[in-house]
Amino acid sequence: MSEYKGIKGFQVQTRSEDPVPYAQALADNPYVGSWSSGGNLNVARSLLSSAGIQTAALAFGGDGPPISTVGVDTESYDGSSWTEAANINTNRYGAVGIGLYTAAIIAGGANDASTVANLNVVESWNGSSWTEVAEVNTGRAHLGSRAAGTQTAGLIFGGLNTYPGTNQLAVTESWNGSAWTEVNDLNTARVALAGSGSSTAALASAGAAPPSSNVGNVESWNGSSWTETTDVNTSRRFLGGSGTSTSTLIFGGSSPNKTETESWDGSAWTEVADLAQARYGLGAGGTNNTSAIGFGGYTSTNVSSTEEWSFSGLDPSTTPAADYANAIVGDFYYNSSTGQFKNINAGGAPLGTWASGGALNTAKGYAAGAGTTNSAILSIGGYSTAALAEVESYDGSAWTEIADLNTARYMRGGAGIQTAALSWGGIPATADTESWNGSSWTEVNNLNTARYRMGGSGLYTSAVAAGGETPPGGSVTNSETWDGTNWTETSEINTGRNGGAQSGNSNTSAIYFAGEIPGTGNQTKAEQWDGSSWTEVGDLNTATQRLAGAGPGNASNSALAIGGGPPNTAKTEFWNGSSWTEVADLATAKHQLGGSGSSVSALAFGGETPPSSLVNTTEEFTASLSNKTITSS
Repeated sequence: MSEYKGIKGFQVQTRSEDPVPYAQALADNPYVGSWSSGGNLNVARSLLSSAGIQTAALAFGGDGPPISTVGVDTESYDGSSWTEAANINTNRYGAVGIGLYTAAIIAGGANDASTVANLNVVESWNGSSWTEVAEVNTGRAHLGSRAAGTQTAGLIFGGLNTYPGTNQLAVTESWNGSAWTEVNDLNTARVALAGSGSSTAALASAGAAPPSSNVGNVESWNGSSWTETTDVNTSRRFLGGSGTSTSTLIFGGSSPNKTETESWDGSAWTEVADLAQARYGLGAGGTNNTSAIGFGGYTSTNVSSTEEWSFSGLDPSTTPAADYANAIVGDFYYNSSTGQFKNINAGGAPLGTWASGGALNTAKGYAAGAGTTNSAILSIGGYSTAALAEVESYDGSAWTEIADLNTARYMRGGAGIQTAALSWGGIPATADTESWNGSSWTEVNNLNTARYRMGGSGLYTSAVAAGGETPPGGSVTNSETWDGTNWTETSEINTGRNGGAQSGNSNTSAIYFAGEIPGTGNQTKAEQWDGSSWTEVGDLNTATQRLAGAGPGNASNSALAIGGGPPNTAKTEFWNGSSWTEVADLATAKHQLGGSGSSVSALAFGGETPPSSLVNTTEEFTASLSNKTITSS
C-alpha cells in the first residue's frame, strides 16, 4: 500500500505576497542613521549641561538672557516632550554634566561674563532636587556639555579658568561619589570638547586648543592615562557628543556653525547624516552611536529645538528576523494575491556598492579604459588642459604613470587588459590605433573610418568599435572588428549616435548603449552584437551620453552603464541580457568619465562635474551578492 505522502504529493506553500531576497531587501532598505525632530525645550538656551539618553534626558543650566533665570533652569525629557523640573542652586553656563536623568551631577561653569574661575561648585541631582556636594579642585568652564561616567564614578577633563579663553586646561579629575581626585592630564590642553564613555574608559574629542584654534584631536582614557587616537574628520569646538569609548556620536559645533555628524566605532570616525540645524553649544544624550539626542544650542540666537538620532532599515547584524521571508533559490509557492504559482531563480542585478579609490595623478576627462577587474585597469589618454598621451595603471589602491601613447588623443576607444591593451581613434580626428604589450605602445593598422566618441570593447587581439562622430560633428553607424592585425568593416549599428558606451569580451560579443543623436538629444537605445549583426534590445532607464561602460571580462549579457550627461547623473544600470536595472549610484554625478572592469568589479575614474570641473577621483564598484528573480510557473 502506498504511503499517504506518495498519494497526496507535497504541500505547496501559500503566500499572500512574494518574498524579497534578503540581499535585495538590504539594498532597498539599508541600515542608516538619520536625525528627526523631537520636542522643543521650554527655555531656549546654549552652553547648557546635559545627561541621560535619547528617551530620558536632562538639560540644566545654560546661557540666555537673563543668566539668573536660564542658568538655573532644569528640564527632563521623556522621549517626546520636555518638562520643567527643580532649579539648580547656583546659576551657570558652560558647566559639564555627568550621569542619567534621575541621577546626575553638574560641575564647574561660569555665571559672570568677566571671569570663568569663579565656579568650582558641584551639585548632585536625585531625580527631584539638586544638592551641593564636594567641589572640584580646579574651578573651570567650557568643558563640554557632558563628560564621562555616572553620578558616583565620573571623569571631567579640559576647560578654561580665565576669561577671555586663552588658558585652556589639560587637567583631568576623577569623581568617586564623594570626592574629586586629580589624575593624569590630557595630552592636548583644550576647551569646549566632547566627552563620552565611563570613568575607566572615556573619549575626549575635538575642541579648541591655545590660542583658540579648532582641533580634531581625540584621546582615549584607560582608567589611568590618556592616549592619542584617530582624529575626527571635521575639527570643531562646542560640539555635542555621547556614547561609549568604542561607540560615540559627535555632532554640531563651531566655527562656523556645523551640521556634520560623525560616528566612532573604536578605531575610525565616519561621517554620517547631518543635523537639520547647524548650531553649537548644544546638549547631548545617548547610549552609543546608534541612539542619541541633541538639544538647544546657538545659531544666530539661542534655540530650543531637539533632534533625535536613530537608525532605520534592516540591521545586517540582527536580521533576518524570525518572521522574515527570505527568497531561497529553488522555492516553489502559490501567491494567493495574484493567483499564480511561482519559482525563485538565481540571477538578476548584482547587489554592489561604489567606494572611493585612489586619485588619478591628473584630473582629466574622456580617457579610455582597459581591464577586467577594478584592481587592474588602464586609463588611456584623455583631456586635461589639452589632449593627453598620458597612461596610468591602477593596482587596486593607487594610480601609477607608465609609458605614454605615441600620439596624444582623447575620446578614444579602448579594449583589453592591463598588460595587453588596444586604443584607437580620438580627437584630433584620427583612425590611429596603438597596441600595448605591458611596457610600450606600438602603432598598428588604422581604423577604416577616422572617428571619435565611439564605443569600444573586447581584447587587444579581438575588439569591436561601434558608432561615434566624424568631423564636423555627424554621428555615424560604422562598426568595425579587430582580429589582432586589421580592422574590418562589418554590419552597421541600427541607429547612428556618438558618446555611447560599450562592453563585451571579444569581436563577436558586445553591447553598445546610450549616446547622443545630434538635434535629438540623449538616448536610451541599446544594441547587441553577435558577430554578424547588431540587434536592438531593451532600452536603458535613463537617457544619457558621455558615460562609462564596464563588462569586458564578461559576455555582452552582463554589463554596467555608469554615470553620463549632461545633465550629469550618478546612476549605474546593470544589463542582464534582456533588461536594464538601476543599481548603486556613484558618489558624484559626472560625465566624460572613464570606466572598465566587469559588471561585479568595475572602476569609474576622472570625468567632469558641474559646472565644468575635471576631477581626478576614482570610484570602485564591488558586488558582494547576486540578486534572485521570481518568475511565474
